[in-house]
Amino acid sequence: MGEVNVLILSAGRRVELVKCFRNARERLGINGRIVAGDASDLAPALYYADRHVIFPRIDSGRYTEAIIDTCLQYRIDLIVPTIDTELLLLSERKDSIEEETGARLLISDESVIRICRDKRNTQRFLEENGFLVPHMYSEEEIAAGKERYPLFIKPVDGSSSIDTFRADNRRELTAALGRVKTPIIQDYMEGEEYTVDAFLDFDSRLISIVPRIRLAVRSGEIAKGRIVRDKEIEEDIRRLTEALKPVGHITIQLRKTERGIEYIEINPRFGGGAPMSIMAGADSCEYLYRLMRGETPEYNLSYRDGVTFLRFDACMMLDENGETVYAENCSV
Repeated sequence: MGEVNVLILSAGRRVELVKCFRNARERLGINGRIVAGDASDLAPALYYADRHVIFPRIDSGRYTEAIIDTCLQYRIDLIVPTIDTELLLLSERKDSIEEETGARLLISDESVIRICRDKRNTQRFLEENGFLVPHMYSEEEIAAGKERYPLFIKPVDGSSSIDTFRADNRRELTAALGRVKTPIIQDYMEGEEYTVDAFLDFDSRLISIVPRIRLAVRSGEIAKGRIVRDKEIEEDIRRLTEALKPVGHITIQLRKTERGIEYIEINPRFGGGAPMSIMAGADSCEYLYRLMRGETPEYNLSYRDGVTFLRFDACMMLDENGETVYAENCSV
C-alpha cells in the first residue's frame, strides 16, 4: 500500500497523538493524509491534521453515517477511535463500517469492549482469569456494614477519573454514593500506581508493553510520568492480553501493592499519555502504518527505560477567518 490515509476520531486535545502519526508517516516515507474529526470546531487537534471534519455528536444517531461519508471522501484506510463513549457503538457497527468504506477500524471485538467499558464486567473477567483486583462490595455487604475503610467509589462506565471518590468512613461513603449514579465500591488500593501501554496487531498478537509510573495526574490524565522497565508487570500484562485478546493500543492501570499487581481498569484505546510510550520507542503509530503496508512488526522491547515525561499546556490562535496562527505563548 503506497498511500495510507488515517482518520482520528474525537480528536479533541490530542495534539500529541496527531503529531506522533505525522512523525511516523514522515519517518517511514509514507504518502497519505491524517484527517482529524471532532464534534467541536474548537478542538485543538483538528488544526494539526492535514484535513479536519466536524462530526455530529456520538449519540446523535448520525455518527457512524458521518464516519462512512468521511472515509469515502478522503479514501481513509485506517480509522482510529480515541474516547470511551464511542467504542461500544463502533464495535457494534465494525463490520458494516469496514464493508462500506474498505477501511480498517482499529477496535477490539464487541465482547472485549463490553468487558472493559463496564467495570463490573472488568472485575469479573479479571477474577475469573486469576488476576488480582481489590474486593468489590455487594449491596448486601454495604447494608450489613461489612465494608472495610478506606474505600474507593467510581462509576461502572466512567473515565478520566470523573466522579471517583475515596471514602474513609460511613459519612463519606454516603456522600459519594449520593453523587455517583451507578457506583461500584471497592477496597482502596495502597501502592505505586502504573499506567501500562500495550499494542497488539489486528490478530491480537502482542507487539509492545511499556509500563510507566504515574508521577502526577491532572483531571484523571497523567501529567508527569516515568518509563520503568518492570519484568513482573510485563509478564502479567502478557498473560492478561492473551486472555482478553484486545486489538490496537490499549491502556491499563494498576498498582503494585502488598498483595502483588492489582488492576484498576483496562481502556481499549489510546490513552491520553500514550505519546509518552510512543516517544520512548514503542511507536504504536509506526506499527499501524507498517501493518497497513502488510508488514509484520516483531515484539519490541527496545524502548528507552528511565526517561521522564512532563506534559504541559500550550495554546494556538485562530484568526478572524478561522485560519490557524501558531504561537509559542499566548501573548501574540
